[in-house]
Amino acid sequence: MKLSGLHAIITGASQGLGKAIAAQFLREGAGVVICARDAALLSEAREELAASGGPVLAKPCDVSDEKQVGELVAFAQRELGEVHVLVSNAGVYGPMGPTEEVDLQEWRRALDINLFGTLLPCRAVIPYFKQTGRGKIIIISGGGATNPLPNVSAYAASKAAVVRLMETLAEELRPHGVEVNAVAPGALKTRLVEQVIAAGPEKVGAAFFAKNKKWADEGATPLELGAELCAWLASAESDGITGKLISAQWDPWARLHEHRAELAASDIYCLRRIVPEDRGMKWS
Repeated sequence: MKLSGLHAIITGASQGLGKAIAAQFLREGAGVVICARDAALLSEAREELAASGGPVLAKPCDVSDEKQVGELVAFAQRELGEVHVLVSNAGVYGPMGPTEEVDLQEWRRALDINLFGTLLPCRAVIPYFKQTGRGKIIIISGGGATNPLPNVSAYAASKAAVVRLMETLAEELRPHGVEVNAVAPGALKTRLVEQVIAAGPEKVGAAFFAKNKKWADEGATPLELGAELCAWLASAESDGITGKLISAQWDPWARLHEHRAELAASDIYCLRRIVPEDRGMKWS
């Protein structure tokens, strides 16, 4: 089991991808602390995960609240003894509709959860990781990080922001033996798909609605694929890989350790500006 002896905090793990990640970590031998805002749903998830074996603890937490995040990390350290991995998964789509029409408070709330809800857990574990000279942070990205998402602007902006935060933290923490990466899990059939369908094509746009309807009707990327990538990034197999946005669906991640040197010396799997020369054009 590739995560034997490791302990992880997984946010937003009461359902969907977060719960799938927790299940994968348990199968690989890790001990986990899961959190979510809904205490009842979180308790159900913990019971379900515990039935499959492995140490799993749960603590309700709003990841956009600094005090609650601090209490979550302290709880994990107290109960598990050590924390080796943080998986920042909690996220929401936020308001849907033309950017100038959506509720501004809802737009800000989406950034509170998606961006600050990533930043705060990172800030809480970094001092401990620095002290121990090891640690892995895995941030869940999404389609909004690499492509425009008309009518879902809060989600798109926040997911692009967390990827650049990941790249920045990776450079800050490289000297301390702490590795930070992001995962693009692919199109998932989760509650977010249901929210898009409920909003309707008038709010989210015909094209985005059609994509989500297809995922709901015909299936989408399996949750297990993103969970397996997270487990690989948490394991020793991925040691030396940091500052990368890796697609669970499209990238050959199971063999990326064979390309450690090339990855370290390049901007492969990073957010970068494209110039004419990158497309075979010379405009100067």
